[in-house]
Amino acid sequence: MLYSRPFRAVLLCRSRNGSRFVSLSAIVVGTLLLATPSTAQWIGYPTANVPRRADGSVDMTAPAPRMPDGRPDLSGIWISDNTPEGEESPSDGFNLGSSRFMADMGADMPDGLPYQEWQLPIVAERTANMAIEDPHIRCLPDNFVRAYGLPHMLKFVHTPELLVVLNEMNAGYRQVFVDGRELPDEPTPSWQGFSSAQWSGDTLVIDTIGIRDDTWIDWNGSVVTEAARVREEISRPDFGHLDIRITVDDPRAYTEPWSVTLRQRIVIDAELIDEICLENEQFVERMKLPF
Repeated sequence: MLYSRPFRAVLLCRSRNGSRFVSLSAIVVGTLLLATPSTAQWIGYPTANVPRRADGSVDMTAPAPRMPDGRPDLSGIWISDNTPEGEESPSDGFNLGSSRFMADMGADMPDGLPYQEWQLPIVAERTANMAIEDPHIRCLPDNFVRAYGLPHMLKFVHTPELLVVLNEMNAGYRQVFVDGRELPDEPTPSWQGFSSAQWSGDTLVIDTIGIRDDTWIDWNGSVVTEAARVREEISRPDFGHLDIRITVDDPRAYTEPWSVTLRQRIVIDAELIDEICLENEQFVERMKLPF
């Protein structure tokens, strides 16, 4: 699927056997896209306060920045980190990586995700038909669990009281209240749910409930339901990385809680660009899909 966006596009394609995905960054050339000057999108504008080595390269392992209260500052633009160990470098907004968990959130689990029995035939069908009914390819929002593995930039705007996550894909957003507030007793289900966070040392611990039923978390069609409680433990070990450990406790969808760590790397000298999936979207019509 190719999303229209000024000067940069992300192509997601699945291999013939349906088991692997490849993410490609491409330069989009066309009269319509060239009508928007790159300077209007802040491409190449230098990111402030970036630690650098003597040779000018970004020091990815420099100490993480901190807020005035001494807590780690999670602010920045982030993308899934799939670079080889020892070769890590920042993204420039063009080389957009995707996680190995994008297709299968249980990729590192010997027996896969611990599905409840009702999910097994559903996941099998969605995997076999190459996710043809995926809400993502129908331009619907991505839940945050899934967003961490997709090749779309996420911008964290962090204050002592609030973490706002801006998703470049479809101009989405999420609010995490960093005040330890009680989660609602009967939340109205939504795409991102209701999130409350507090600090445990230098780790931000976020608890989320109220996610809508049948929310896809990977290309195989694994889901979470309204019964889910999702915990994120976010740490910034250095300037260039975030470690996000996610624990899903959803007794309706899984036989036991499970966890996965989704690592992110920093994006510098770039900014979010409109990536509105429904703009000139033709996939559903061409594939004759019911919407």
